[in-house]
Amino acid sequence: MAPKNKGKGKASGKSDTNDDAASSKLKSANSINVRHILCEKHSRKEEALAKLREGVKFDEVAREFSEDKARQGGSLGWKTRGSLHGDFEKVAYELEPSSTSSPKYAEVKTGFGYHIIMVEGRK
Repeated sequence: MAPKNKGKGKASGKSDTNDDAASSKLKSANSINVRHILCEKHSRKEEALAKLREGVKFDEVAREFSEDKARQGGSLGWKTRGSLHGDFEKVAYELEPSSTSSPKYAEVKTGFGYHIIMVEGRK
């Protein structure tokens, strides 16, 4: 999981969406329905990214690669602003909603490890 903490980590700013224009047009949201894949090691995160690029569904990759307790395909559920780790939250709230079969995702490193994040809904 990605609870709020004081662990150090920097957002990588990497995104496979490369769609800065779309993220700047997103309406402000107070909560998001978010999924993630958490890997302690960079190499494992890269393996997960390779699977996503091959077209494997996000939730299936999460079940195989994520090293946290969010075993329901990486689902963290609906999270309100301020309830997630700062770097994780910043990246997640900039993502455009997408589906697990065609995910738009981004990466961030926190004190928990390497995250691949996708958002299913905003409100």
